[in-house]
Amino acid sequence: MRALVIGASGGIGSAVAVALVQRRWEVVGLSRRADGLDVTDEASVARVLGAVEGVFDLILVATGGLEIGGARPEKSVKALDGAAMAAQFALNAIGPALVLKHVWRMIPKDRPAKVAVLSARVGSIGDNRLGGWHGYRAAKAALNQIVRTCAVELARTHPAAALVALHPGTVATGLTAAYAGGHPTVTPAAAAENLLAVLERIGPGETGGFFDWRGERVEW
Repeated sequence: MRALVIGASGGIGSAVAVALVQRRWEVVGLSRRADGLDVTDEASVARVLGAVEGVFDLILVATGGLEIGGARPEKSVKALDGAAMAAQFALNAIGPALVLKHVWRMIPKDRPAKVAVLSARVGSIGDNRLGGWHGYRAAKAALNQIVRTCAVELARTHPAAALVALHPGTVATGLTAAYAGGHPTVTPAAAAENLLAVLERIGPGETGGFFDWRGERVEW
């Protein structure tokens, strides 16, 4: 079995890669740190992914960021900054979309395959009861729509494949360190096991869905 992990140097991506290797999978890991992969630059995405050969049974897009360029999540609409919001969309929505565009050829048509993109529950419009975090929330909501739309297209040509958005929970990484507050956290290793357990149960019937780390659907 082969897996491609995009964002393999991050907390969750690296933990998933390790867990898959322990399961004796062949893992190809790509990241900005190790490979110069900048998901906000399509030329970079095309160059790095263009060098990858073959197809994969699992593709995980584990890129993203909460604080970008030192801009903290907004507490209210008064804190909105256009440039900061554009950066959120570039990294958390457009970046994964570009990755999906360039990994399409790596999804096998003749057997089951799973493609997962890390999203976040705060991207749920229906679940938003606290407000704030406008840029990050909106970018993740856009990402969810991208996943849903791409899943519709994927089903037409890859009927045995599934493409889903996943909420990993609050994971103890550098991304969440300053914002976990009183929320319970899990280690990256535990998060990886949770996500892989969900992916084991995912099939074509779940394609285009948004699931949390327990495998429960998250409302849009």
